[in-house]
Amino acid sequence: MNFYSTVFADQLRSGRKSATIRLGDKSHKYRKNQAVLVTVGYQHSVREKIFLAVLDQVEVKRVKDLSPRDIEHDNPESRSVEQLISFLEQIYGKPVSDDDVVTLVRFSQIVENPPSVTDALRGIGGAQN
Repeated sequence: MNFYSTVFADQLRSGRKSATIRLGDKSHKYRKNQAVLVTVGYQHSVREKIFLAVLDQVEVKRVKDLSPRDIEHDNPESRSVEQLISFLEQIYGKPVSDDDVVTLVRFSQIVENPPSVTDALRGIGGAQN
């Protein structure tokens, strides 16, 4: 899953960006529980690997049906449909309306042996069965 703007690299690394909203029905391309490589860069040029991720949710809906929280997970600086439409028009280079279909893809970074999971598997800290 690639992002063109390097602005997103910092948001992705910090965990502030945990979703992407793509114009059109992309449910054939993205599936829940799918592992993806998250990258930043332009087509036909060098791309930077940010991290591996698992897709937590893939949901197709109309722009007008996106919640402020959906939009915020895509762009931490925005919560309004109007700002999202303006952004999508810049990215895709064509008019976007609130009746257009988009795909909301929520994702989580995959981390090698995170301490909390490793400790839980060993029965250290937190709730134990």
